[in-house]
Amino acid sequence: MDDADDNTAREPAPLRSRTRAVYVISVAAELAGMHPQTLRIYERRGLVNPARTQGGNRRYSDADIALLRRISELTDAGLNLEGIRRVMALEDDNARLRAELDRARDIAKHAINAAERSQGGGDLVPLRQAVAVFGQRPSIFDER
Repeated sequence: MDDADDNTAREPAPLRSRTRAVYVISVAAELAGMHPQTLRIYERRGLVNPARTQGGNRRYSDADIALLRRISELTDAGLNLEGIRRVMALEDDNARLRAELDRARDIAKHAINAAERSQGGGDLVPLRQAVAVFGQRPSIFDER
């Protein structure tokens, strides 16, 4: 082996996707701070849906681990599994609606910017405003 081989830069390993299922149930349980049987119960109740290998073994992703940790927080707060299911559905709806709101805000911002750029294009009509004082004729009726 020559010195050139020792000094070659290696390609960094690609980052693993958050949704790529890589953890077996025992590792996932340890990472989530739970017993493996608890993960099986949560799967049966529909709270988590791990991927399966061709052989039928469960594989959990980083997103699954985060979900299990959230379930643990909610159980620690005193919620039962149906309450957890409802809270998580509401959290998903909330996230979806916030994303929609962000998109609507972006659209509105672009529309406002486009309207401001085209002020001279005749789209906007200047408005003559007048102040009326009680007992006096409004200045809008005055001759120019």
